Amino acid sequence: MPRLPIAVVAGALALSGCASHPPMPSTVADGQGASQRGRLKGSEALDFQVKRYPGGEPYDLASDRGSVVVLDVWATWCEPCKDALPYYQDLANEYADQGLKVYALNIDEDPRAIPTFLEETKVTLPVLLDENAQVAERTLKVRGMPTTYFIDRKGVVRHVHEGFAEEFLAKYQTELEALLAEPTP
Repeated sequence: MPRLPIAVVAGALALSGCASHPPMPSTVADGQGASQRGRLKGSEALDFQVKRYPGGEPYDLASDRGSVVVLDVWATWCEPCKDALPYYQDLANEYADQGLKVYALNIDEDPRAIPTFLEETKVTLPVLLDENAQVAERTLKVRGMPTTYFIDRKGVVRHVHEGFAEEFLAKYQTELEALLAEPTP
């Protein structure tokens, strides 16, 4: 199967997921570890490596085993991302002492737009760079923007949310609190 250029994929994601009123996000619950459409496998721990922004230091998701991780896949051109990232920033601030880590996985081809976006949204979350959207496409199977993964302390994806809408914030918080209440392995 031929690979589509990242610009084509980004354009398709922008059209498919960056609407002002996204549909109810898809979720995975109760430890199934994947969405109903088979995006991620069973109870296997998710693993990938990317670079941190802005310095380019390596980041390995496995290094956060023992913590609950929120991984938000976003881009500077995604309008709902402007609403989602500040919310995840608030969660990071509120639950850090309970073992929550929140990362913003950026798929932009050119990271030069990131500083302006972060300044406008007042987000200070750690940003990870997904060069050529390799992790988003191949590992996470992202289909819309933003897509957020709630990962348990064992590294297993427990909830997947496509899109972002304020009416689902209470549900997101309930899911995270349940994950944080689980014992550390």
